[in-house]
Amino acid sequence: DFDDKPDSLFFSDGQRRIDFVLVYEDESKKMTHKRSDRKKQKRKRQVYESNLINNGLQLEATRSVLDEKLIFVKVHAPWEVLCTYAEVMHIKLPLQPNDLKTRDSAFNWFSRFFRVDENIIKPEQEFFTAPFQKEHLSNFYIQDKDTFFNPATRSRIVHFILSRVEYATKNNVKKFGINKLLDTGIYKAAFPLHDSSFRHPSTDPNCPSERYLLYREWAHPKNIFKLQPLDFIRKYYGEKIGIYFAWLGFYTNMLIVAAVVGVGCFLYGCLTKDNCTWSQEVCDPNIGGNIIMCPQCDKVCTYWNLTITCESSKKLCIFDSFGTLVFAVFMGIWVTLFLEFWKRRQAELEYEWDTVEYLEQEEQVRPEYEAQCTHVVKNEITQQEEYVPYTACGKCIRMTFCTSAIFFWILLIIASVIGIIVYRLSVFLVFSATLSQHINGTEALRKYLTPQTATSVTASVISFIVIMVLNIIYEKVAILITDFELPRTQTDYENSLTTKMFLFQFVNYYSSCFYIAFFKGKFVGHPGNPVYWLGKYRNEECDPGGCLLELTTQLAIIVGGKAIWNNIQEVLLPWVKNLIGRCGAAARAEKVVPRWEQDYHLQPIGKLGLFYEYLEMVIQFGFVTLFVASFPLAPLLALINNMLEIRLDAWKLTTQFRRMVPQKAQDIGAWQPIMQGIAILAVVTNAMIIAFTSDMIPRLVYYWSFSVPPYGSHSSHTMKGYINSTLSVFNISDFKNASKPFSPWFGNQTTCRQVYRDLRYPAGHQHQYEHNIYYWHVIAAKLAFIIVMEHVIYFVNFIISYVIPDVSEKTKSKVKREKYLTQKLLHENDLKVVKKTMGKIADKIIKGVDSTFRPKAE
Repeated sequence: DFDDKPDSLFFSDGQRRIDFVLVYEDESKKMTHKRSDRKKQKRKRQVYESNLINNGLQLEATRSVLDEKLIFVKVHAPWEVLCTYAEVMHIKLPLQPNDLKTRDSAFNWFSRFFRVDENIIKPEQEFFTAPFQKEHLSNFYIQDKDTFFNPATRSRIVHFILSRVEYATKNNVKKFGINKLLDTGIYKAAFPLHDSSFRHPSTDPNCPSERYLLYREWAHPKNIFKLQPLDFIRKYYGEKIGIYFAWLGFYTNMLIVAAVVGVGCFLYGCLTKDNCTWSQEVCDPNIGGNIIMCPQCDKVCTYWNLTITCESSKKLCIFDSFGTLVFAVFMGIWVTLFLEFWKRRQAELEYEWDTVEYLEQEEQVRPEYEAQCTHVVKNEITQQEEYVPYTACGKCIRMTFCTSAIFFWILLIIASVIGIIVYRLSVFLVFSATLSQHINGTEALRKYLTPQTATSVTASVISFIVIMVLNIIYEKVAILITDFELPRTQTDYENSLTTKMFLFQFVNYYSSCFYIAFFKGKFVGHPGNPVYWLGKYRNEECDPGGCLLELTTQLAIIVGGKAIWNNIQEVLLPWVKNLIGRCGAAARAEKVVPRWEQDYHLQPIGKLGLFYEYLEMVIQFGFVTLFVASFPLAPLLALINNMLEIRLDAWKLTTQFRRMVPQKAQDIGAWQPIMQGIAILAVVTNAMIIAFTSDMIPRLVYYWSFSVPPYGSHSSHTMKGYINSTLSVFNISDFKNASKPFSPWFGNQTTCRQVYRDLRYPAGHQHQYEHNIYYWHVIAAKLAFIIVMEHVIYFVNFIISYVIPDVSEKTKSKVKREKYLTQKLLHENDLKVVKKTMGKIADKIIKGVDSTFRPKAE
């Protein structure tokens, strides 16, 4: 029955707390299934609920206020049940308050301005804890039996029971667990209750209104600059949710340093771009204005003036500067500092949240796995027969098929990237033919809208759209492959899906960036002998300044677009679904709706929980680290996005979703080694971007070697003459008929200059169009730079990893103190029991009075 108290969290007697809610549709009112099917469902549900009662749980059924077909079954776990299963699950509970002296951090005076008001959300008291044991009940810190097990712990215990209670036996195979009942539609939902509305505190004085406090002090946009109340989040949602927000908050805080340095490098580029000698030469009408460039495509393209690229060369000076080199080295070290300090912070949370020695119980077999168990095998350990879904041969076939499917879909992603490349090659011909390219042209727009710029921007936008569409497809494909693979437990399932999804996303998001950074413009031949794709499309060339600016454009579009798309998708969809649900119930709004029914109409969190949030952030982490040498503003964009992401994720959990079942988690799982792999790869990619994509190394080689004798004519080291010395000379009479431009030649010059810096001997030289000595100096310098930069950063990172311990001395002391206290209390308690039961013999053993103690005489 419902007592018209919408905020009540108790049975109708007002005493027993609701720890879980099961929802089903009354079989007698169902019209969509056969009568025999309805009877089977009802019988399974009745058996299941009877077994729940046999396991000590108490149930109370209530019919829905808004929909008479729905029945809500409220579940309560009595004290004895909680104690029994707390011992079975090895749940750590308080022994006594923490008596170690804590030193206030030097930054506490500063951080208190950003912390949540302690008068609103009181700090959690620290306790020394130990795995619960009923026989040592008196040693635990129990002030009130009703609050000793908090609501999150109670829900976790009840869910543990719900997941293991049997509801049927078929062919000597037991069918059990709430998950299977949910999958077959016997129950429509199963969830723990929120403790209040997020809009206002509970009217029930026995309810703490923690959800309301979380919304007001954590999820509300006004708190965007406040620190998160992590202990309070963990208390309400459990360790698995808490560790995600702890990691996301820590990552965001570390991004502040990276963003400040990145903005500093960007501003340095902006301030020094007017002093960029090579850019000045490009824009100088007496230098760049007299340099005629060869056509960038066959026949339809025409000759053009180097000054057309004046604006792009100025922009390139911002990103292709010494500040970028400093920032790339800094980020190579920053990523190691982030991972090492996170390990340290994670160790603190493991202790504070009692997951240091978390004993993961044997996981429940997934219902999908259990349903396929038809083959009998002998367990090597127990020597007993057990059922498995496939034989060794069948497992081999499944793994082969899944691996083949993964590679097939990865090849499809690569094919889509090739499609974008072909688009670039073909559309460049169109833009070259239609956009004004006359040497003496005076259009203002021509300075900005070059064929290269138009091709780059449109290709980046199309690439982003293709990435987002493929994302949706590959998410479903990865789930289908993993389902077919049939992992045994949920952890195995999540780890397998994580590997596939990250592999798909890595190729999907980063492949176009890798192409622009390391392949575009690298294999193009020279004007008289160009390289063709598929025998038809002439390979792409970079601007005279290189492909760095295009890589920057690609990253800006993908990073910015991805952030906007994901936030709209994550926030808008749940909000619209809940809005539709509220509109449907608007006609019955005059009725008082209980808490369990309000929560039922919220969105379910999904089986994978926070998987997609982790995936989104790790992909972003890749963008921030892998290509940061070309886009120093990436950490700033990531910082802004993450500040919003924390509050949006908090808003979703608090307002739009049902309360998740609290779960234990010791760390962030498989994402940690993935980030470590990205960190290692980031050093290599940034070194190669500076060496092969930017123009820094050729400039340095020119400045130190080729601007002065014997190669140069200047008396001192300078950048003057750099542009003229690096653009190879080509005789227009050497054009082949297949590539000779249609447009007439202006003036009486017989040569044009090669667009990209391929550094070849000019026409008429005995080694004409072959690579010159400058080219080989540059190649040697690039390889030397990569080796030196990588080894320096890896060495510094090794020192950092060695110097920064994974666990702080403060945390080690707490762990040791807790172990000592646990052993002392439990050992003394055992001795008291021995003394009480054995009397004088125990006295002699403990006090050591009788040194001639003889067991036989006794």
